[in-house]
Order: sequence, then structure tokens, then C-alpha cells
Amino acid sequence: MKLTLLYRGPLASCNYACTYCPFAKKEDDRAALEADREALERFCDWVEQQRAHRLTLFFTPWGEALIRPWYRQAIARLGRVESVDKIIVQTNLSAPVGWVETCSVNKLRIWATYHPGECRRERFVEACKLLAAKGVRVSVGVVGLDANRSEIAALRRELPRDIYLWINAWNDDPGQYDDDAMRWYAEIDPLFSVTCRTHESMGRACHAGHTVLSVSGDGMLRRCHFIPAPIGNLYEDGFERTLHPSPCTNNRCDCYIGYVHMPHLGLEHIYGAGLLERIPARSGWHAAGMAPSVNGSIKTHVKT
Repeated sequence: MKLTLLYRGPLASCNYACTYCPFAKKEDDRAALEADREALERFCDWVEQQRAHRLTLFFTPWGEALIRPWYRQAIARLGRVESVDKIIVQTNLSAPVGWVETCSVNKLRIWATYHPGECRRERFVEACKLLAAKGVRVSVGVVGLDANRSEIAALRRELPRDIYLWINAWNDDPGQYDDDAMRWYAEIDPLFSVTCRTHESMGRACHAGHTVLSVSGDGMLRRCHFIPAPIGNLYEDGFERTLHPSPCTNNRCDCYIGYVHMPHLGLEHIYGAGLLERIPARSGWHAAGMAPSVNGSIKTHVKT
């Protein structure tokens, strides 16, 4: 059976302090960090020992994981497991990237987010280029705030053209996305109109809870990060018996790592094999009815 496991351990701290971010609103003391390390070690042990499944692993921490050495070590370790097909990690790229030389780079994908005001753009772009040069596939995201527009435009100019830059809609103020704003963001991210919506999900089919699972540090399984009811435990024999297709029980889904698993949206036709890591297939632009910018030009109505 092919399973996608979205791992989120107890780590809750971050080295950034973005005001718009719902994550990382507390600090982890030494005991909390040790508990997180032990939980990740247990997860790695399980992955190495199981033989029944082909696995895609997606690390979606509440905080910033890659500044912690045990996450870098775990990703290198898991990449050597034959049954692991792909490893994806969300990160702000604040940790040095040289560690990926210890990894199976053909399996590794980086979902990187740029946070204006928290790091130098030049350093972030250089990290992206270094990763790409080492053979790691990268997607880059930034929150679509009006205050960020000049930084977003500069980031698009400076990133290599083959690194997809996506805009993450800021749902706290959806009114900011009027027609002019939508056109501006679409110039940066031609798929913005596809992914900026809140999707009606109640009763809709979703792979979550069947072939896609959320895993917490204690092994508790939930169908996704956004439905809190547990459905089993990864570390108990026979957890597979709890897995079956079932419709979503939430009214709406507004997070990419949630709605991407709803087949009626057809996003696999846009992203292909890069669905989880948010990297469109070359044919994906056509499937979306759009075309990416080929010359990197940015319209002149950028706010400064």
C-alpha cells in the first residue's frame, strides 16, 4: 500500500516571529526539545522496520525543524530506507544547506517560505540556488500581503526561473484580493487564482484518512491536520484496518496541504508528481488554463 504520512511532532518553537503566522507561538524548553527528538527517533525506527508500505513522508512542523540537528539527521537517515519514495520538509531555510550532501537528494524536496523582515532576501535566494545546484527540487512561497509586494517582486526577479514561486493567500483579509490585486499576484504566480480559494469540502471525497494520514509525535493518526478526531495509532499493529475512503467532515478547507487531496479539484493534473511539494508539472500550466511568465517581467504597479 502507498501511504503519505504528514508528520508533525511536538516541536512548537521557531527562530522567526512573523506576526501573521499561526505557528510557533511558544518557546520549547530543553525538556520539550528532548521529547521532540525522542518522538522523531521513534518515527524513524518505525519507518525503517516496516515492510508493508511504500512511503512518502512530509514534515509539516509547527515550528522550524531544520535548525534542529535531529531533523537534519532524520531526513538523511530516512532517505536511505528503500521503501521511502520521497521526503518533503517545510522550512524557512534559515539553517545552512550543506547538510543535504548527506541526503538522498533524488528523494528530497524542500517547501521553502520566505518571510520579509525576518531574513535577508539575498541569503534566502542564495540558499535556494545552492539547493538546486545540489540536485534538490525546491518550491518557494510567500504570504500575499500588500505590504510584501515589493519584496515579492524582487524575489521573483532574483530566483531562478525554474523555481516556482507561489503566493499563499492571507485568509484573515480576503477583501484585499480585488481584481487588480488578483492580476498582480497572477503575474507572479499564474496558479494563484486556483489555490487562493476556500474550498467547500463537507461530504466531498478526500484521500485523507485512506492513503494520506496525519501523524503526531506519539504516533496518533488523524485523517488530516484539520480534523482532530483520532483514527488509530501508527505504532499499533493493524492500524491499516482503520483506513478507508470517507468523505470530509469539515465545511471548508483553505489550506493547500489539506484540499490538495480532494480529487474533484483535479490538482494532480496541474502538479503531477510535484503535488505535495507544490511544484507544477510542465504540463500543469496548460491544465490550469494559464501560462507562466517567460521573461520575468513584473508590472509597474508594484507598491514600494
